[in-house]
Amino acid sequence: MEPLQPAADGENPCQACGACCAYSSNWPRFTTEDDAALDLIPEKFVNGKLSGMRCDGDRCCALSGKIGVATACGIYQVRPEVCRTCMPGDVECDMARKRHGLPALPRPGAPPI
Repeated sequence: MEPLQPAADGENPCQACGACCAYSSNWPRFTTEDDAALDLIPEKFVNGKLSGMRCDGDRCCALSGKIGVATACGIYQVRPEVCRTCMPGDVECDMARKRHGLPALPRPGAPPI
């Protein structure tokens, strides 16, 4: 089996990160989803209170891979709204990356350093 490698330049930085999906068991909460959207999320990934994603510690159970190397969301197409609004380089991204010892990404719309 080949070791996981970071995403190459130009690829989605989230696929080489995953820190936001392993930041807090309270973070992947359902907020604005309607019942139809929530019904698309496989039950095995929903917590017992039906209020958010099931986590193993602080890590969302739908996340696969190694944080900071290569990750993927097992329910990407039907992920909750909170997951859709987290953007590479935003404040939440910076906090999650810092917690995992990863450098901050450039701010959205900011010129490259």
